[in-house]
Amino acid sequence: MTDDSPATPISASELTPAVRLTVHESPWRQRLRVFMHQRSAITGMVIIGFLLFVAIFAGQIAPYNPTQVLTGLEKVKKRQPPCIHFLGCPEDQPQHLMGTDGNMRDVFSRVVYGARVSLAVGFFTVIGAVLIGIFLGAVAGYAGRWADDGVMRSLDVLLAFPSLLLAIAIVSVLGPGLTNAMLAIAIVSIPIYARVMRSVVLSAKEQDYVLAARTLGASSNRILSKHILPNAISPLIVVATLGIATAILDAAALSFLGLGAQPPMAEWGAMLSAERNQVFSAPHLVFFPGLAIALTVLGFNLLGDGLRDALDPRMKNR
Repeated sequence: MTDDSPATPISASELTPAVRLTVHESPWRQRLRVFMHQRSAITGMVIIGFLLFVAIFAGQIAPYNPTQVLTGLEKVKKRQPPCIHFLGCPEDQPQHLMGTDGNMRDVFSRVVYGARVSLAVGFFTVIGAVLIGIFLGAVAGYAGRWADDGVMRSLDVLLAFPSLLLAIAIVSVLGPGLTNAMLAIAIVSIPIYARVMRSVVLSAKEQDYVLAARTLGASSNRILSKHILPNAISPLIVVATLGIATAILDAAALSFLGLGAQPPMAEWGAMLSAERNQVFSAPHLVFFPGLAIALTVLGFNLLGDGLRDALDPRMKNR
């Protein structure tokens, strides 16, 4: 005997908490949940949070001024190895957690203050490159024809050169200095974000909601800002996060070559360059700045991978 009675609808109160959460979640909340379940992303976020804490409170963490020469203040020697009282260093010797450099400055203080420089370089260069890239990509993708060809072929010229080599050439023309290095890194990064924005515009401008907005008389600026740009936020966030790591690494490379931060500024790449010949005689002078660079790049790469998995719908089925 079959039961032809209609099925009784299930009320929201009868659903389990997990099912109710899934039913009522917004797309951004679902992405946040995916992100928070990835160990690599959490690890990257912890690393970046730690570096931001160090950069913000560098004045309270560092025991010395990063440019202060300790001659006459303490009994220190050039390139003195790390001295930590807790680990058995004699109490009569001044404590230097990472030793001193060739100019008798505290390496720990310079590494701590170097976090400010490197993070500022990463964030400001990427922000500038993203803003210009969004504008160029939007113009090229939405206008099409000659505007698309002119903008993208010009950016292809930049992509034809290795990014670091082109940055070196730009800084060589502008002159050495951290500001010029940041400008050069931003210039060579613009094509990446412009291509991302252009691809989003090309795929979205023929969608029904964009055609409807155009039919209702919406201006091109309104269509780009209200309908197309929100679709580009997710991929741009992912690419920008990974781009911060690249910018920090490029800035350290330029400083290592003497084209970026100039002495006595505390910058990790410049610290490596100043003591590059002391790898075997005083390895702590190379190890600690190199470790700081590696840790920072690792943190942003892990965070970028986590954001890609959470924001890219194509990753959900993998």
